[in-house]
Amino acid sequence: MRRIPALFATIAIAEAVSWALLLTGMFFKYVVVHNEIGVKIAGPIHGGIFMAYLAVTALQARAGGWKWWMTLVALVCSIPPFATLIFERWAKSHGLLTDRTVPVAAP
Repeated sequence: MRRIPALFATIAIAEAVSWALLLTGMFFKYVVVHNEIGVKIAGPIHGGIFMAYLAVTALQARAGGWKWWMTLVALVCSIPPFATLIFERWAKSHGLLTDRTVPVAAP
């Protein structure tokens, strides 16, 4: 499954974008127009992407052979806004977004 690292990166970015949408909806709800429509739309979207991030993180951790503490860090990064994006960039730069379950062809 070579698609797991790409799926992890995509979902991590989508989770950060959904945070931005939810925060924008909250800004409009509490500051600008006092209307809940933005939160009613962005909230469920963010919730779904949040759950997808948790699931894909578990898949990537298993496929990439992550240690338990690395998996915990990735999961905790789902809580603060935009931390999934930071973790994804860091993991990519450190070679953690790999799939070790796919055998490499012998030269």
